[in-house]
This record gives sequence, C-alpha cells and structure tokens, in this order.
Amino acid sequence: MTAAEITIGIVAGEASGDVLGAHLIRALSGRLPQVRFEGIGGPRMQAAGLEVLWPMETLAVMGYGEVLRRYPELAGIRRGLARRFLAAPPALFVGVDAPDFNLGLEEKLKAAGIPTAHFVSPSIWAWRGGRIHKIKRAVSRMLALFPFEQAIYEQAGIPVTYVGHPLAEMLSPVPSRAAMREQLRVPGAAKIVALMPGSRVSELDHMADLFMETAAQIAAALPDVQFLVPLINRPTRDRFEIARYRYQGPDLNLTVLFGHAHEAMVAADVVLAASGTATLEAALLGRPVIITYRVSRLSAWIKRRIGGYLPYVGLPNVLAGEFIVPEFLQDEATAENLAQAVLNILFDTGVRARLEERFARIAGELRQDSAERIAGALLPMIRNGAAA
Repeated sequence: MTAAEITIGIVAGEASGDVLGAHLIRALSGRLPQVRFEGIGGPRMQAAGLEVLWPMETLAVMGYGEVLRRYPELAGIRRGLARRFLAAPPALFVGVDAPDFNLGLEEKLKAAGIPTAHFVSPSIWAWRGGRIHKIKRAVSRMLALFPFEQAIYEQAGIPVTYVGHPLAEMLSPVPSRAAMREQLRVPGAAKIVALMPGSRVSELDHMADLFMETAAQIAAALPDVQFLVPLINRPTRDRFEIARYRYQGPDLNLTVLFGHAHEAMVAADVVLAASGTATLEAALLGRPVIITYRVSRLSAWIKRRIGGYLPYVGLPNVLAGEFIVPEFLQDEATAENLAQAVLNILFDTGVRARLEERFARIAGELRQDSAERIAGALLPMIRNGAAA
C-alpha cells in the first residue's frame, strides 16, 4: 500500500484542539506527504490539510446541561463517523481531546481492529479517575502533554508517549512587550489587562457580564487602564458585544480583537482568563494570570458530587504542583475578587518577577520537539494499520 492510499481519521472539538490537531497533521504530513486526513476540526486543521466532515463548532459544548440538551445531535454525529470509518477503515484514528465525544468513538473503532490514538490525556489526575478503564478499552496509544501523566498510563498498562506541549515550542521565543504594543497600537507606558472570557459561546454566556463588571471595577481604581479582549470567532464576539451593550457604567478603554490572543497576552501586564488552555498560554508567554470560571449551577452541583483530587484546576497551578496564581471559581468568581486580584499583581513587581521565573521553568519542561515525538509514536501504528 502506498502513502497515497493512507487515510487518517481525526476529531477535535474546540479551539485548543484545533491548534493541537493542526500540529499533529503537519507532523505526519511532512513524513507521509500523500496521506489524507478526514474528520472534524477547525480552520487551523483545515488549513493544514483536513477534509472537514462536520464543522468543529458542533462539538463545542460546555457543562452537563448543554450536553444533555444537544445529546441527540452529538450522538448522531458520532454514529455517522463510526459508520463512515467502519465502512472504510482509516489506517489510524486520532481523537484530539474532547474525551466525552472521542473515547466512545475510539472504543468502537478499536474493537473493530482500527488503531486509535488519543492526543491530550483526560484530566484523570484531577477528577473522574475511573475513566482510566474506558481509556484502556478505547485507546491503542495515549499521547501525553505533561510529564507526570506518563507514569499514570504506564501503571495502568496503557501504551503512552510523552510528547511535550506543542504550544511551548510555538510560543518560543516570546516577542517583546514593547514591540507587541507598538504592533497593536497601544501606549507603551500604559497599564494593560488582557481579558479572555473563553473560546466557546457557552463560556461567554456565563462569563461575559462578569468580565465587563470586573473591568469596570479595575477602571474605577485605575482610570487610565486599557483592556484588550481577543475573541476567537464571530459568535463569541457577538456574545461579548451583547454583554458590552448591557453594561451601564462609565466608558471603558476597551478594545475587542478578532483573534490575536497571543499578541494581546504579550502586550498585557496581567491576563484575566477563563480556566483552560489560555491560562497555560499566558504562563508560556511569561504573563501573570488570574484564573476564573463559572458553569451552570447544575454542572457545578454534579462536579461537586463527583469530587476532585486536586485543590486547583488551572494548568499553571497543576504543572507547578501548588498554587502559584489565584483561582476564583463559581461563587468566588465575583467582580470584586477578580478586580482586586488583578490590581494586586499589577502593582507588585516582585510577584510578577517570581512568576516569570517559574513560568520559564514550566515552559522548558514542556518543550520536547513534540512533532518528532508524535511522528515517532504514530508512524508505526499507521504503517501497521495500513498493512492491515
């Protein structure tokens, strides 16, 4: 079988997965020039060569309530993918994050003899550790982003490769703050806060008003402060603009950007971010970050019932193994708390210097030539799957 006949199935469910999926596609395409990819992904994966079967936005859901409301649609998409891949088996299927969607699909494909890889370990080290059994049934090989994850899978007898985090390479070296401010046309001496309320519409529904209220309180204490708000697509931008329209306070020096998240973080003195990949990106860029998150009361109640294993949820804290940046979740996520935390870091140069040093160590640990490691792990699986 020639490379021209090799198909790889791949599914990513949100913006961070789109970045990782595009990185994986490029890592394999460079070594199998005529390989084709089909599945679900966003604009970055499509630009890297993915044939999109369903738009990625169909999988971008948050919280148990939204998942339950959209379960028939999501289940139908998963059945459609399973039928397609079982009828014309790919040499390999890769699920990029989105474990609640991908693991069920991977389990069905693996049972049919199709090799499966999962790129980004579910956070079984933080909560729902029992998923390790489903992962073992579903995944032929786990590609882990963080160094401590490898031992978890080795102990469970699941093939695993620690590949490092591609973002640690993509975001190195970090551009200068002064150059980025000039590029974004913001004053070089201003106090700037990057506001990152999420990459999904459902996140904006829960947090856009909170971020506007927080910005108002920061501005009340620091009138000359400027805000940069990078938003990933038109729907999230529309949700934020609705919250901005609802806001009835004094005018804010606030600029909404269409994309340009990394540029906004580099230009900022402090980042206020919804918990997720953006908090890791801020750390990799050496910027102090305040972490916050809100979900529906139903989702929060279910998570409390299930329980977690760590006292923190933000990736910078998980990787450090301790609280190094503040987290404000659910009822603690108030405009007063968030504004005070931002102001504290804005005026504490010692804390900012210590965070930059700690973040640099984390970035060094995650910088592992991930493309080479990904290819080394997956190419033998692709060749075996193609031969079968």
